[in-house]
Amino acid sequence: MKHVIIIAEAGVNHNGNFELAKKMVDAAKEAGADYVKFQTFNPKKLVSKYAEKAEYQKKTTGSDETQLQMLQKLTLTEDNFLSLRDYCMEVGIGFISTPFDLDSIVFLETFDMDFWKVPSGEVTNLPYLEAIARTKRKVVMSTGMCDINEIQDAIEVLEKNGTTDITLLHCNTQYPTPYEHVNLSAMNSIRDALHKEVGYSDHTQGIEIPIAAVAMGATVIEKHFTLDKNMEGPDHKASLNPSELQQMVVAIRNIEQAIGNGLKEPSSSEMANKGVARKSIVANKSIKQGEVFSEKNLTTKRPGTGISPMKWYDVIGKIASRDFSEDEIIEL
Repeated sequence: MKHVIIIAEAGVNHNGNFELAKKMVDAAKEAGADYVKFQTFNPKKLVSKYAEKAEYQKKTTGSDETQLQMLQKLTLTEDNFLSLRDYCMEVGIGFISTPFDLDSIVFLETFDMDFWKVPSGEVTNLPYLEAIARTKRKVVMSTGMCDINEIQDAIEVLEKNGTTDITLLHCNTQYPTPYEHVNLSAMNSIRDALHKEVGYSDHTQGIEIPIAAVAMGATVIEKHFTLDKNMEGPDHKASLNPSELQQMVVAIRNIEQAIGNGLKEPSSSEMANKGVARKSIVANKSIKQGEVFSEKNLTTKRPGTGISPMKWYDVIGKIASRDFSEDEIIEL
C-alpha cells in the first residue's frame, strides 16, 4: 500500500502571529497530516510596491492597501521559523516552508527539509528554479495557471541544474476554486505526458476533491487549513478548519487502503460468504435412485456448498446414485 503524503498548508493563516503558528502545528499533527507547511518570504523581495492584490484577496481583506502592505502583516521572523522547525520535530510532524524569494531559499536550505515545495507562481521564474535545483533536493511543484509546455520548461531547468526527483501537483490557483474548474483528469494527463509522480494541491471548499484525487492516483495532497475561517486574512475562508482537516486525512487513509493491488481475486474477508451467497445444484423435487437428472427435477438454490451451477450440463443426463429429497444438494 502506497502512503499518500498529506501536507497541511498553514501558509500565512497564522496572520504573522508566532503563537498562532504553533497552534496550527498542533492542529495539523492532531489531524494526522504528514507535514505542516508555511511560507517564507521577504515582502519587499516578493512583490513590488505597485503590485495589486488578487481579486479574491480584495474580497477577503479589502482593497485599501497594496499586496505589499498586506504581506508585511503576514510575515514571521527567521527565529520564528527556526523555532517552528524545532517545535515540529518535538511534536512529531514534518516541517516544510515554501520560499518565495532567493534569500529565503538560502535561509531554508539550512533546515534540511525533506523536499522543496515550489508554488505555482514560481514555475516560470528561471532564477528561482535554478537556485532550487542547485540544492539537489527533491521538489514537489504546484502547477496552477500552467499549461503543459510551461511545466515541461520548468522540469528542464530543474533537471539541467541538478534536481531530478520531481513530483508535480495539479492545481487551480483560484481561492476558492469552482468545482467546474478543477479539471481533476488533468492530473493524470500531466503524469502521462511528463512521466513524473503526480498529486493535487486543492483550493476548493470542502474535502471531496482531494479524496477523489487520491482515488485517481495522487501521491501527494496539499490543502490549506486554518484555526478559524472567520479570522482576518486572505486565505482563511478557502481553508479547512481542524475538524475538516482531520476528516479529510481519515478519508484519504481509508481510500489509500481501498485502492489495493489491482488484482481481481476474492479477498480473505469475503471468502466466508461464498457458500452463503452463491448457489448449488439441488433437487427441485424428490428424486429416486436411478432417475435421470433433468431440467425438470433439478434447480439452483443457495447455499453454494455443493456442485456449482456452472456444471449444470455436466449433471444433466447423469443417473441419481441415491434418493434425493426436495432442496437437497445433488451429489454425483
